[in-house]
Amino acid sequence: MERLVQFLDFFIPRFCLSCRVKLHSKEIYLCSECSDKIIRPTENRIAQEFNKKFEKGKIISGFTSAYLFEKDKPLQHLIHSLKYEENFKIGIYLGKKVAELCKESIINWKADYLLPVPLHHLKKAERGYNQSYFIAKGISSLLKINLNTGILKRKKYTSTQTELTLLERKSNIKDAFTIAKIKPIKDKIIILVDDVITTGATITECGEVLLKNGAAKVYALSVAIAD
Repeated sequence: MERLVQFLDFFIPRFCLSCRVKLHSKEIYLCSECSDKIIRPTENRIAQEFNKKFEKGKIISGFTSAYLFEKDKPLQHLIHSLKYEENFKIGIYLGKKVAELCKESIINWKADYLLPVPLHHLKKAERGYNQSYFIAKGISSLLKINLNTGILKRKKYTSTQTELTLLERKSNIKDAFTIAKIKPIKDKIIILVDDVITTGATITECGEVLLKNGAAKVYALSVAIAD
């Protein structure tokens, strides 16, 4: 397989999505130097983020993330390519990384379903796919947790939350989600999957809808956490 990759790279070279250096046969999407720059959160940092984003609301029972998000750094370049350059396979790759790095927490949650945070149908049509679905697909492929996209729906088209404050994000996302099928979540344990969790407003809104409609517990899982 490696020889085939080397052969193809000779004719169609691949380049690092961050620094643009030519990739070696064993490198995927990022060169080794850029990959090494991506920071893993400590257990203490995860606990701090849970307390800050979710503890007060009592909606999300637990939370973990594989990486720390840094602006204009390799991980942002990777996620940008996933979301805006139609490179959906990066989602599966990142999902597998999340599964490998967060395996212990995910298994301990004993979840029935993985639910990617849904996009509104207009935004999905614009982008072509939901990046969180492919992340969840990567996680599911390694940990064999059922992936379900037919339970939670986004009914409200919301503007981007990137530059909004916490209060503005909560207002923007309020009543944005609804349940399409109640029966499958009755007394079930659910993991919500997203690419980057910043304030936790979207995840909390999704979790509240799920709990109100019979879910037993809701956990949150992401590729990265951001301030």
